[in-house]
Amino acid sequence: MKVYQTNEIKNIAIIGGSGSGKTTLSEAMLYESGVIKRRGSVDNGNTVCDYFPVEKEYGYSVFSTIFSVEWNNKKLNFIDTPGSDDFAGGAVSALHVTDTALMVLNAQYGVEVGTINLFRYAENLHKPLIFLINQLDKENADFDKVLVQLKETYGNKVVAVQYPVHTGQHFHQMIDVLKMKMYQWKPEGGVPGILDIPASEIKKAEELHNILVEAAAENDEVLMEKYFEAGSLTEDEMREGIRKGLLLRGMFPVICASAGKDMGVRRLMEFIGNNVPTVKEMPLYKNTEGKEIKVDPTLPASIFVFKTTVEPHIGRVSYFKVMSGTVKIGDDLLNEDRGSKERISQLFVVAGQNRMEVSELSAGDIGATVKLKDVQTGNTLNAKGVDNKFDFIVYPNSKYRRAIKAVNEADSEKLMEILNRMRAEDPTWVVEQSKELKQVILSGQGEFHLKTLKWRIENNDKLMIEFLEPKIPYRETITKAARADYRHKKQSGGAGQFGEVHLIVEPYQEGVPVSEVYRFNGQEFKIQARDIQEISLEWGGKLVFVNAIVGGSIDARFLPAILKGIMGRMEQGPLTGSYARDVRVIVYDGKMHPVDSNEISFMLAGRNAFSEAFKNAGPKILEPIYDVEVSLPSEYMGDAMGDLQGRRAMIMGMNSEKGYEKIIAKVPLKEMSNYSTSLSSITGGRASFTMKFASYELVPTDVQEKLLKEYEAQQETEKD
Repeated sequence: MKVYQTNEIKNIAIIGGSGSGKTTLSEAMLYESGVIKRRGSVDNGNTVCDYFPVEKEYGYSVFSTIFSVEWNNKKLNFIDTPGSDDFAGGAVSALHVTDTALMVLNAQYGVEVGTINLFRYAENLHKPLIFLINQLDKENADFDKVLVQLKETYGNKVVAVQYPVHTGQHFHQMIDVLKMKMYQWKPEGGVPGILDIPASEIKKAEELHNILVEAAAENDEVLMEKYFEAGSLTEDEMREGIRKGLLLRGMFPVICASAGKDMGVRRLMEFIGNNVPTVKEMPLYKNTEGKEIKVDPTLPASIFVFKTTVEPHIGRVSYFKVMSGTVKIGDDLLNEDRGSKERISQLFVVAGQNRMEVSELSAGDIGATVKLKDVQTGNTLNAKGVDNKFDFIVYPNSKYRRAIKAVNEADSEKLMEILNRMRAEDPTWVVEQSKELKQVILSGQGEFHLKTLKWRIENNDKLMIEFLEPKIPYRETITKAARADYRHKKQSGGAGQFGEVHLIVEPYQEGVPVSEVYRFNGQEFKIQARDIQEISLEWGGKLVFVNAIVGGSIDARFLPAILKGIMGRMEQGPLTGSYARDVRVIVYDGKMHPVDSNEISFMLAGRNAFSEAFKNAGPKILEPIYDVEVSLPSEYMGDAMGDLQGRRAMIMGMNSEKGYEKIIAKVPLKEMSNYSTSLSSITGGRASFTMKFASYELVPTDVQEKLLKEYEAQQETEKD
């Protein structure tokens, strides 16, 4: 493949819901462009894009796949992305590094929840977008119905460029209202015959042509004037209007095809080659300092690694976008994130697992290299004299979590190495070695996400693992004020130990000052705060430590030891052993010994006084609450609402959004354990949800009693 310049390169993300036919489309494009000589199929497990063993095992895309083709003197870089919401990370990263989105829809099902979600990602990134209505040869395909759905959902920006004469088993003809010609295929597809539009279709074709002409003219003042003067536009003028409409997101062209029969694929590629903006025309990316970086091949090179895979017999493969400059074989680059130097020993243009070596890649291009020593997904590599750093990919929050462990405990360290390697390949994995829960918590996008990880570890790495129900990171706090004192005294030959601490604990609330008087059991305690320390706890919430000692009853040098003792006890609350939070501790009195008092004495006295006061201060368990948004078709609303209410959800609102219903709720994390699976079962896989940590809230009394009993039983078991 020749070296293409910036103004000859176009980057396109192929997105769409599961079953829309993206991988089959990719295979047809590779075949039509001559990259492969024979088309594979998903069913046979021999496609270029789904080449990993796990993809062949399950029959669906797990990873995004990059492939490049040459078409009409342009280089088209495509990224075929997974359709399942469980593997949304691939689509998200692809949209960030490409310039245009090709949204594939199944003509049988039309606009689905996956369409809605992926469109939102593209919209947030201001990406031009083309709709491709695919699988028009299927029995229940209905182009007109899908077009109406698209217009109802996304408005009059949706404009048909083509429409089929028939759908279903008779699909083999398509009217193109840009070129005003009919395309007709033989049963094997491929190169079509180009014919005049038959009389029976002229009226419909002219109506849609006029709509397309008007839509193209709307995006450019010069074209609008020509349209008003002449009443029409030439084909080249229409292309210019479509290109500008795509750039402004003022137009979403609709193309049609049957990728499985290779009908409409050549025309799609021609449309992309003629109308999609090049990288030179797109808005500039910004580095982490907010500086716009010119897509200029003459500047020093900066490349951004957006994807990493580890492949048999090759090792680590790093896929990157050239953000600026030109990268060449033999270049020495500095990893801006890790400080390491890397040499580019090989450069590839890729088509799935097939690689073609090239000598250089220009600004805006996408390629791959191998065997970089210390490079991870998200790293920026720079030539000498430039210090760019990019961090623009924002991945979706996790929605499904499990504790993971090796069946053989001796393999625990090896398992962590594998998990860290796999996270480099898919940053939507979140791996946490929880000191608090004493578990390794693996968080991902859904049950299938974790299922494929398990398959890969057990089949590729030959290490047996198991998933367990993750423990919930509860918190403990108090609901009222309490007082306690504790004397630590020890005398057993030599120097003794002595420390006595009197303190008050109360719930901490932002903006509420320390009281001047506290009353307990008819006794009054006057407080004069001398110093206040506000400590933000690493597990959330605060500890406020108040020095209210008067008369020097405890020397100031012992206060850090008292605080240390309190902090140690807050790491293991008395109810369930969970972290404590949002507590104010007022040390107001105590005693010390001129010889026997030391730091350890006051640390133990403070710890025990705090523990006793905490138990008497109405201790309560807090649980993590998540904001959950569910998008689903209206016919499933009742069942989904009932399911959420059974999970102790608080419904915060409902609304409609572009053809789908949305439920907004607050749900305890404990109740979200199997929600991904349940929602899929309720809706036949046609719903999706997001979840994000909101706050810690008090658990209901019955739930607290249950948790206390479980903790007591656990403690008894551990004693045995």
